[in-house]
Amino acid sequence: MTNDKAAYLKSVALKVREHIIGLSVGGGCFIGASLSCVELMVYLYAEFLNIDKGDLSNPERDYLFLSKGHDVPALYGTLVETGFMPVEKLANHLRSNDSVYWHPNTNIPGVEFHSGSLGHLPSVASGVAYDCKIRNQKNRVVVITGDGELNEGSVWEALLVANAYQLNNLTLIVDRNQFQANIRTEDLIPLEPLADKFKAFGCRVTRIDGHDFVSIEKALSSIPDTNDKVNVIIADTIRGKGLPSIEARADRWFCAFTSDEAGQLSNELHTNKKTAVLESETLIVR
Repeated sequence: MTNDKAAYLKSVALKVREHIIGLSVGGGCFIGASLSCVELMVYLYAEFLNIDKGDLSNPERDYLFLSKGHDVPALYGTLVETGFMPVEKLANHLRSNDSVYWHPNTNIPGVEFHSGSLGHLPSVASGVAYDCKIRNQKNRVVVITGDGELNEGSVWEALLVANAYQLNNLTLIVDRNQFQANIRTEDLIPLEPLADKFKAFGCRVTRIDGHDFVSIEKALSSIPDTNDKVNVIIADTIRGKGLPSIEARADRWFCAFTSDEAGQLSNELHTNKKTAVLESETLIVR
């Protein structure tokens, strides 16, 4: 990945985080989990997925299914920044005259399927991937799940079927932010060793830093065409990424902030961004 591309993607991710903060006002949103998957969402839409915003019905397009539907603020922000949705539409969040609310709705261009009830979309994505296979099409199908969502047995049932049919056009990305609602996953129903569990179900598994665009690109670009397994990417992330005051906090699951509080968070986001740049430049000098 070139420095210019990395800088561009980081700038888009920053804007998406600004949108997420904005959506936390006037009714709130699931801010912590949304902030954790920003880089994943941005890279998929900006670089990986073959989706033409002017031709969303193209049968040969790629598909993105957001199974952890409560992270839809990250999807909304990404759709805005990649030209699928006008930014003005975000002002309609939770209003009765629009479909911009707490979970994905197919009335929003770019949203493939309703989600919210966890554990459902791996099966939907598997069905779409299988349909693409029997039609001899080259579509890539990506589904993003939460880590707490893996407690749903339907996720593992879908993987059993998907691997039985060798759906190598299916990629499941786990947003591994270590939290499930207001508790750590490992304190409720431990998931580790997670990679070994996916391998036991027949998957090809890669584990990456889910906030590093280079790692994301490498993982997605290295999926072999000759692979006969479902691809799983475990993306280690931080809940509330970008806002140190709420990062990795169990109580920052769903938040409804005032406009003043959101303004303070926006300032924190940009201050943290400047600090990160300075630290990076210091490391380079050293």
